[in-house]
Amino acid sequence: MRYLKKICRYLVFSTLSILTVLTIGYFTPTKWCNSSQSNCHFTICVSNTGIHTNIVVPVKNDIFDWKIYLKIDDIKNNSETNYNYLSFGWGDRAFYLTTPTLADLNLMTTFNALFLPTPSVMDVQWYQVIPNHIERRCVGVSQTDYLNLMKFINDSFQLDDRGRKIRISQGYSSHSSFYEAKGSYSILRNCNSWTAEGLQKANVNTPLWTGLSSGIMIHLKNSCECSQ
Repeated sequence: MRYLKKICRYLVFSTLSILTVLTIGYFTPTKWCNSSQSNCHFTICVSNTGIHTNIVVPVKNDIFDWKIYLKIDDIKNNSETNYNYLSFGWGDRAFYLTTPTLADLNLMTTFNALFLPTPSVMDVQWYQVIPNHIERRCVGVSQTDYLNLMKFINDSFQLDDRGRKIRISQGYSSHSSFYEAKGSYSILRNCNSWTAEGLQKANVNTPLWTGLSSGIMIHLKNSCECSQ
């Protein structure tokens, strides 16, 4: 009985300790706005589905054109061609492909995604206008930071022997596709961790613990905003 009580106390203490560390990491930013930067003329946005965060950028601007790197013909059953924005998300392949909504959540898929290293996927969506129903926040970045982010996103795709991106299937809508991605998904590196890695490449603020989408959104601030 004493042994069981010790185990219970240890488990409670360990759980509380982990929760405390994660809470501190959730509210603590990686930047404290002690730096400033000018010429932040390029806009990036982050959208939040409640579970996943996605990076949203223009299809084309003065310094980068995604049509060079992605084929719009990959999107099936769609007659629209005037796309202005691209949304990029990285995550567990099985979860993305089989769970379009929370109603489709599968316990085994969720367990594997959280506790086992699993193959990843890139979720790419094309928009004419960013939908109003999607929670999003946008910030300005410099040319160098913008290009660093574009390189990070482009390097996240897995390529075939000819250097082409590997399309898996149609996405959840007629204007989206799934592609093979680099890296393994796990509880230590999830979809929001990937978003945070990209934002850090662009000198955009993120929380110390990047596991939750809400944490990404509340800390979203760049050095240009810090200087205002």
